[in-house]
Amino acid sequence: MHCLGCVRTVTNALKRVDGVADVDVSLQSRSATVRFEASQTSIRELSKAIQDAGYEVSEVD
Repeated sequence: MHCLGCVRTVTNALKRVDGVADVDVSLQSRSATVRFEASQTSIRELSKAIQDAGYEVSEVD
């Protein structure tokens, strides 16, 4: 991510995933923190949403 447009794109992509309750994307740390309902989605689905938006997922904690 290089700009606020990137932050907005990643945020919107994650918010469209069913079960996502909250998203915080940081340009400074180039990271996203997502609060979600595990019974409705998965880290794999969240990663796919980011990748489908055109961004790489490098590490998942």
